[in-house]
Amino acid sequence: MGRRKSHNPTTSGDQSLNQQQQPAKIRFKDGDGDGDGQENAAGSSNLDEVMCDPDESTAVADMTVDASTREANESFPDDAGDNQTSADYYFDSYSHFGIHEEMLKDIVRTKTYQNVIYQNKFLFKNKVVLDVGAGTGILSLFCAKAGAQHVYAVECSHMADTAKEIVESNGFSNVITVLKGKVEEIDLPVAKVDIIISEWMGYFLLFENMLNTVLYARDKWLVNDGVVLPDKASLYLTAIEDAEYKEDKIEFWNNVYGFDMSCIKKQAMTEPLVDTVDQNQLVTQCQLLKTMDISKMTPGDASFTAPFKLVAERDDYIHALVAYFDVSFTKCHKLTGFSTGPRSRATHWKQTVLYLEDVLTICEGEALVGSMTVAPNKKNPRDVDIKVKYSLNGRRCTVSRIQYYKMR
Repeated sequence: MGRRKSHNPTTSGDQSLNQQQQPAKIRFKDGDGDGDGQENAAGSSNLDEVMCDPDESTAVADMTVDASTREANESFPDDAGDNQTSADYYFDSYSHFGIHEEMLKDIVRTKTYQNVIYQNKFLFKNKVVLDVGAGTGILSLFCAKAGAQHVYAVECSHMADTAKEIVESNGFSNVITVLKGKVEEIDLPVAKVDIIISEWMGYFLLFENMLNTVLYARDKWLVNDGVVLPDKASLYLTAIEDAEYKEDKIEFWNNVYGFDMSCIKKQAMTEPLVDTVDQNQLVTQCQLLKTMDISKMTPGDASFTAPFKLVAERDDYIHALVAYFDVSFTKCHKLTGFSTGPRSRATHWKQTVLYLEDVLTICEGEALVGSMTVAPNKKNPRDVDIKVKYSLNGRRCTVSRIQYYKMR
């Protein structure tokens, strides 16, 4: 995956209407402070700018595709000779403080978790908590301060040793036990836990995620009426104009100092790009692709095929699809969560850009229709294979194509 450099997106062609973007509906509201002296989420949550209200997402998202799981398990093109996967460095990467610094400084992420815990102490008071993928132990510290009876913080990387020091330095050694190892391999000192909390989400929601690990822990240790936090995650899709950066990122390979390196272009097209998209680049409505209920789903539910229908809100060109996700905590006294969408405050997850081979000319009211198939890579389930079928039958453009992407 690449990363975009800072630029000022421009609207392509004379067809752009440069219409004023409409304000989005509020889906979540920040909670009030709990009198604990802690800063509340005001000014940190991004939810007052969430792009889509689920009730207004294109209705096709509610369609049930009986064959979705079957199609998601269909063979993707074989990566012959490509043996490098994210599993080769996944756990080791979390041993370095830099990645934890980035996540902790993500105010939207960290303050949402803090507010969920501090403003819903009734969930944590005298309860046993399991923190899956604890990292520095920040969520465990929040839970301990909120009155948890005991917190078991499981971390596989060498950061577990640092987390133990942090717990000791803050005087919570009698409440927090840091366990170093994989959740699937450790033995908890207790038979059951009341709450499982985890920040398991990856880029594109599912890349390098810990979802299966959370589900494993849920099935093995969570009491029958236990709580998983967060408990809902939704993946969305939209389409953007991105001529300037596509030229710089993709078309660049056609002529490199006078040499044809277009063979690299083909590879670059298959690698989704993680970066922040300017909301002014949005050409279509958003589409709810998939909502996952973490308290009830099975590991197989992370493989799916979902239809989409992206209706153009103005005349413009489409160069790429953009995916992002929302998460929510529905067990709180009032609905809480955050969005990683283009119209919300930026997070370290940014958005995921999937460039199209075609440059689509679309007119207001026309629809780009198709389906997206998502499945864990067979060699390494932390990687993600994506298949997109799309077609446009418009006044100025007619196209139908299938593209494959791989997040490694």
